Amino acid sequence: MLGGGQLGRYALTAARTMGYGTIVLDPDPNAPAGRVADQHLVAAYDDESTLDVLARRCAVVTTEFENPPAAALRRLADAVRVAPSPAAVEVAQDRLVEKAFLRDHGFAVAPFARLVAPADLGPAGRIATPAILKTARLGYDGKGQRAVEHAGELDCAWADLGRVPCIVEQRVALDLELSAIVARTAGGVAVVGPIAENEHRHGILDVTVVPARIERALADEAVAVAVAVAEALDFVGVLAVELFVSQGRLLVNELAPRPHNSGHWSLDAARTDQFAQQIRAVTGAGLGDPSLTVGAAAMVNLLGDLWFGPAGSDEADDVRETTELGGSDRAAQEPDWSGVLAEPNARLHLYGKTTPRRGRKMGHVTVLGDTVDEVEALARRLRERVAPRWWDL
Repeated sequence: MLGGGQLGRYALTAARTMGYGTIVLDPDPNAPAGRVADQHLVAAYDDESTLDVLARRCAVVTTEFENPPAAALRRLADAVRVAPSPAAVEVAQDRLVEKAFLRDHGFAVAPFARLVAPADLGPAGRIATPAILKTARLGYDGKGQRAVEHAGELDCAWADLGRVPCIVEQRVALDLELSAIVARTAGGVAVVGPIAENEHRHGILDVTVVPARIERALADEAVAVAVAVAEALDFVGVLAVELFVSQGRLLVNELAPRPHNSGHWSLDAARTDQFAQQIRAVTGAGLGDPSLTVGAAAMVNLLGDLWFGPAGSDEADDVRETTELGGSDRAAQEPDWSGVLAEPNARLHLYGKTTPRRGRKMGHVTVLGDTVDEVEALARRLRERVAPRWWDL
């Protein structure tokens, strides 16, 4: 496994349960996945000697994030099976490449333009505003993005992002945000779990509910789109397809070539969770049933903000200064989880990260029940018990 975050931790836990030996490569000695792997190789992702160890010892190599160096993936693929393929991961690593791939394969996307050189400012400025300027690479969870309300703001926004290659995307009228988690084998067999309905806050996923509150025809269309995208990529593994519903029309937003935050509910409420599905897909063991085991499930993210005081308080400002300067988090305090743990229909997941930071995903809570509205309301209430002023954080 390339990458040692929480996604890798869950995937390797699934692999160990199924009887596989596991190795994780991650430069962070405290990486969560390193604690559950049989061996944790602490090295850079492009360290050739370490990659050669993986190639010699592993039957298959997979990843838990979309940004391992492409050269590293190709080096591995010369000697061992890599799933998903380096080519598929490379598409998802660059928003410009990804959007062009989707457009060229006939998938509906929001209008976009490239901005990689000053000469591109003219064409990019013709994208209808308001728009979003995003770095082509490495941005996630709201990072590497700037809102552009008017075309005249584009150059300043680009300068603010360091004039790195960017994509300009028209901000479409948004009815809903959805996601589809598709698992696909090397033989082309694909299954999709229940379509999830998502709500973001400051560019970070905040709440997911399943099944999405949409008409059956739209859910079927989302499933078909997800499978078609996986087929176009010849994808092997678990792929998350993020979707917009805009004025009743389905648009593909972004791809994640790995398990996804919006699929975490499956750990507690699916016959086969997304992480076990990833291991099944990349090893060729055959896919499981991803359907719900309950009427509905909701997941709320637990960000590092919960460990600190409300934004604007002296305590929070002290924490922000120390964390931004790389100092200690002496003001951080473990939240009181007793209210969550006392709820029989709730499941608390903490990822084992050693350092809480604002905006960092530290865990999640899943609530199980009969109806979407019921589980969503309870999940929000449980988080508010932990932090009554959550919306001020």
